Amino acid sequence: MDSSSADTTVVTTTTLLLQQGPSTPPPSPPHPLPATVVLSPCAACKILRRRCVDRCVLAPYFPPTEPHKFATAHRVFGASNIIKLLQELPEEQRADAVSSLVYEASARIRDPVYGCAGAICQLQRQVNDLKAQLARAHAELAGARDLLALVCMAEVASPSPASCTPSAEAYYSSHLAAAADAMYVGDGVQAAGTVVGWGDEPLWT
Repeated sequence: MDSSSADTTVVTTTTLLLQQGPSTPPPSPPHPLPATVVLSPCAACKILRRRCVDRCVLAPYFPPTEPHKFATAHRVFGASNIIKLLQELPEEQRADAVSSLVYEASARIRDPVYGCAGAICQLQRQVNDLKAQLARAHAELAGARDLLALVCMAEVASPSPASCTPSAEAYYSSHLAAAADAMYVGDGVQAAGTVVGWGDEPLWT
């Protein structure tokens, strides 16, 4: 091959390379896009229809899964009062304050006149009634024990069972039955074949 043919081959190769342009690396496979984290607004901001910021004071206590809590408290106290109260309290006391607000609001909705004070008074009345019934039951039980002790002493003092007259046996039997009834009967009337005690009454009326 002569020099002219070699020069022509070099020129042709150079022209082809210039036309193709610089070589580019093969494209890399596409990477999967990261999962987008969607933060749901808290129940308070959702009900108030406002944007829930990162440091929302209501978000830790009114999660989006419990919208009824904020709806109840907001209905009675209002959102501005709830926010103001939480901002004035230390962070470790805010959860208890929110629980109290929700309970008081629920009681106020059920009883618009007395609110939670009505429920507290009713529970106190029930406690006092139960204490009175328990005191009466203890007194009746003490009386039954004294009566049973007297009967046992009379039995020991008797010389022999044969010396007991039928009237004495009937007397002891009747008093033993009365003592057994007094141990189980509290407030109420004992029907035939039934036992009515203070423990049978409902605690909540």
